[in-house]
Amino acid sequence: MSNAPDLSPDDEDIDDLGSNPAVDIDASDLKAADDEDTEEEDDEPIEEQFDSEIFAVRTTANREDQVVGFLSSNVEQEDYDVYSIIRAHGMRGYIFVEARDRDEAERAIDGIPYAKEVLPRDVKFEEIEHMLEQTKEEADIRKNDIAEVISGPFKRQEAEIQRVDKENGEVVVELLEAAVPIPITLDMDAVKVIRREE
Repeated sequence: MSNAPDLSPDDEDIDDLGSNPAVDIDASDLKAADDEDTEEEDDEPIEEQFDSEIFAVRTTANREDQVVGFLSSNVEQEDYDVYSIIRAHGMRGYIFVEARDRDEAERAIDGIPYAKEVLPRDVKFEEIEHMLEQTKEEADIRKNDIAEVISGPFKRQEAEIQRVDKENGEVVVELLEAAVPIPITLDMDAVKVIRREE
């Protein structure tokens, strides 16, 4: 849903250097300018931009999860230009599909059980943003890992993981530089694994 800027040159932006005898260009100036352009291009990350739209798909009530599963499999097998499938919790009878265009969304849901139709109007991201929740990526922390504490009073201290409580999002660690090993309970977000003892 990004609007790519129009990068085509306007007539007034183009100078015809060949027809202007007052312009004198030295070959070393061109090489220096080319080197500067190359350095600037290397520093900038290349982002692939594509246009997409979000469409609401009407489904049979309480069958949204099944439609998402079928649609996801169909998209993978047939290689449709569908970029995401959103199942908003609490919204019965609808899912959202981000696709290249309306035709692609309709082709993707064709033959999907319990999927009825793509609604005629596209949906703006701002309209459904409040229904989405960010999920944390689960950290791979294991017993006996060596981690660095990255927040709190023990910041920058190295510790050994003694126990991982994924249900509560906590770890029990022992500081490596402590004179007496004392188990300390920290949030999983407060440590970063730096070595894995195998």
